[in-house]
Amino acid sequence: MLRPRIIPSLLIHNQGLVKTTAFAAPKYVGDPINAVRIFNDKEVDELSVFDIDATVAGRPPDYGLIERLAAECRMPLCYGGGVTTEAQFGEIVSLGVEKVAVSAAAIADPDLVTRAATMVGGQSVVVVLDVKRRQGGYEVFTHNGRTATGLDAVETARRMADAGAGELVINAIDQDGAMHGYDQTLVAAVRVAVTVPLTILGGCGSLAHMAGLFRDHGTIGAAAGSLFVFKGIYRAVLINYPARADRDALVAGARS
Repeated sequence: MLRPRIIPSLLIHNQGLVKTTAFAAPKYVGDPINAVRIFNDKEVDELSVFDIDATVAGRPPDYGLIERLAAECRMPLCYGGGVTTEAQFGEIVSLGVEKVAVSAAAIADPDLVTRAATMVGGQSVVVVLDVKRRQGGYEVFTHNGRTATGLDAVETARRMADAGAGELVINAIDQDGAMHGYDQTLVAAVRVAVTVPLTILGGCGSLAHMAGLFRDHGTIGAAAGSLFVFKGIYRAVLINYPARADRDALVAGARS
């Protein structure tokens, strides 16, 4: 049975771990392998790692980095960045990664999702939709928020689920790094449109934000970046994650 998940989302830029704000101004926060080791000790539910350079640079996934991450990681791992073919899905899964995320390539060719699901199983295929608010709705963007697609986010979520995606990550660009809370309107719109598991990213600044997400939307993945790499009002770098008792309380609240 699915349960609410609390998921650190790590961004890789120039081989280092960074955090962005509104998909810009990446701030270096450390070594990604060291971050994985710390998250291992904290027994996180799941970890997502996105190489934000690969697609923009038009290069394939860094298999060496992926292999190191998978070898170190003791929790379910989702990797995304530079994936454009079903063969790459297969290669990444063979390295020990449970889920492979794709964004721009799935938008350009939704059949890729179907082919990848056939190869590695739908449960391992994740489609990431990076979205911005637009008049009357939300638009999907690709290439780190630089390329507008003209596609409605909710309709695209439905299309990707129909294509065979086992999970959707809905990432609110406007909220990225702000730590003011998730875009609940966006979550609600996607939640009623699809039945596949959802992970929500963008804007989380506290466990209370996650509690609200679980309370209002049930079994869902609550992902965050800044919350798990910064501490305090001055955003000092500190890898952190809620204690088991706090996580259990969040899950219990979602089920009540």
